[in-house]
Amino acid sequence: MQVANRAAGSGTVPTDTIALGLACGERWFAVNTQPFAEARAHRNLTNQGFRTFMPRRRKMVRHARKLSAVEAPLFPRYLFIAFDPRRDQWRKVNSTFGVSHLVMLGEVPHPVPEGVIEALIAITMDGGIVDLAKRLQAGSPVRVMAGPFADQLARLEQLDDSGRACILLEIMGRQVRATTQRHNLIPLG
Repeated sequence: MQVANRAAGSGTVPTDTIALGLACGERWFAVNTQPFAEARAHRNLTNQGFRTFMPRRRKMVRHARKLSAVEAPLFPRYLFIAFDPRRDQWRKVNSTFGVSHLVMLGEVPHPVPEGVIEALIAITMDGGIVDLAKRLQAGSPVRVMAGPFADQLARLEQLDDSGRACILLEIMGRQVRATTQRHNLIPLG
């Protein structure tokens, strides 16, 4: 997982050793990165002593008629950083290589709502991949994240033990049944 802990030094810390609690006054903030520079921004912010979190997901990519699984940011061009805006020198975040800007509300950094990042960290598997498929339930609405129906809304019909999911898509006024891998789906709501 791409979480670095200030107390542990500048490195990546395994999921099971991360203290979800923040120090007094600390909050999580969103950092907008330059295009395709999430890993570079994460590395540079970690080297400066900030605790960062860069959630990732697996997705299927087709290139030259080959289908391969790759890791991609869950939120492209964004990562998260924890600091106390009254204590830490947060202004240097904007001049970090790979960073476009810190998400602000006027002249101060705008914090992510409490519990959001902690919930993402809690469902992150070993290897740093956020596993939203754990929350999938038959009958619930889902968004397809990869494949020919990417970005389509569907209803999850059934899951099997091998990781396949049967979904119902609304296409041209009809419900069409399709199958995909469960990691290609994220729950809605």
